[in-house]
Amino acid sequence: MLGEPEGETYLATAKEMAAKWVEMAIAGDHYKLTFDSSPDTWSLKYNLVWDRLFGLHLFPTSVADDEIKHYLAKQNKYGTPLDSRSTYTKADWLVWSASMAASKEQFEQLIEPLWHFLNETPSRVPFTDWYDTVNGKQIGFQNRSVVGGLFLPLLKDF
Repeated sequence: MLGEPEGETYLATAKEMAAKWVEMAIAGDHYKLTFDSSPDTWSLKYNLVWDRLFGLHLFPTSVADDEIKHYLAKQNKYGTPLDSRSTYTKADWLVWSASMAASKEQFEQLIEPLWHFLNETPSRVPFTDWYDTVNGKQIGFQNRSVVGGLFLPLLKDF
């Protein structure tokens, strides 16, 4: 078990690394896909949800707020793509990203297209977590345990 001094050291290092990430990834109103990519690139920063849920405060709240606004602007009929390279998404990561929303209204705006996908997809298979946000077709995966990630919002208090 880590002692208090070690924990403080790791937390300080994590905060420094998060600040550096913000500095290197900023692309105006959102954050880039990779540090060396064009400012026009973007991606779902789904793992930022843990910063909010655990109350770590490694990243400024503005990072998630800016990302949520950008995701809504990039949303297709069946959800926000995973990143700027394609129109597919992962349902579990879409829900994690939506769970970073500061309001229930934003959360619902990001989740509603997933509901439409589930009701309108032409792919009649067990729940797929990887699908196209434009045509609603399954890409590959189905019936995987990662869909348990859809329950993450139960940990969030709006």
